[in-house]
Amino acid sequence: MGIDLPDPDIQTDIKVTSIVQPQSSCPFKDSRQKIYGLGYNLLVFVYEKRDTKDSCSLNFIHCAFIDKERTGDYTMTLRLREMLKDGANKEDIISFLRDRNIPADDLGFNALADEILSRIPKQGYLTISNALQWRLQYTRVVGLNNSVEGVVNYDR
Repeated sequence: MGIDLPDPDIQTDIKVTSIVQPQSSCPFKDSRQKIYGLGYNLLVFVYEKRDTKDSCSLNFIHCAFIDKERTGDYTMTLRLREMLKDGANKEDIISFLRDRNIPADDLGFNALADEILSRIPKQGYLTISNALQWRLQYTRVVGLNNSVEGVVNYDR
């Protein structure tokens, strides 16, 4: 299971999901993905399924391109950006990461906090649930209507 378009100039994974519950999964690599993004772009196609007695049809109603720098978790990046703006220190960040159940040990928390203090994460737009694999939810992305640099929406 890898990235669908792995060329270094493209680095894009294609996701297809239902409008009923616009989400998919992707492999967990490390905790920093939730803050700095997945490391690759996403091309998301959202469909509406219609069943009839004799057939099933898929009507694609949304398509979004999400730049790799915008594939972080919305709430996590929003709060970290607010904390940094308010002058948070390393201990504040480590405490926040622990409270959010970020999968890491003490060494990981320290390294991640140092990175966050030295490189402010961009605002992410996915909802990423903690698990043995990331659960990506796209509801927020679908409604952006090209209002954010790095997220391009195409609607029918």
